[in-house]
Amino acid sequence: MDDQWGQATVESYAGYGSASKEAHIQFLDELQNFYVDAENRLFIHAGFSSMHGPKKEHYASNYYWDRTLWEVARAIHNRVLIGDRDYPKRLGHYKEIFIGHTPTIEWQVDTPWQRANVWNVDTGAAFTGKLSALEVNHKQVWQSDTLISLYPEEQGRN
Repeated sequence: MDDQWGQATVESYAGYGSASKEAHIQFLDELQNFYVDAENRLFIHAGFSSMHGPKKEHYASNYYWDRTLWEVARAIHNRVLIGDRDYPKRLGHYKEIFIGHTPTIEWQVDTPWQRANVWNVDTGAAFTGKLSALEVNHKQVWQSDTLISLYPEEQGRN
């Protein structure tokens, strides 16, 4: 395996027995690609491209890699309001959408950041940023210190 993170994961299982490994595999196999709660809020790692929502997504990889959802939310923020004819259909399916995958620190923002009805909670912990948690009902934020202040020798994914 040539991926440094994948190899590290494989090596971390070296001391585990087959029953433990199988339990972890079963847990991972049962995970959902996205979740919609009773308030009609979508929770998804990265995004989706289908204008009909993630249930109609053609490529499962978009759940993990698509950044266009965040790009659209940034582009229309304060320009097109929800309910307007031109509001993007894929955003309008949900009260709010919570994503990660695209660090807000790329825009010099170190807290969870809302654009349109999309909240980006990736504040760059894998790079030089902070690990953030957002309580979705009241929008209270908890954050770690920056990666480099906690682990000065760690370079992150930079």
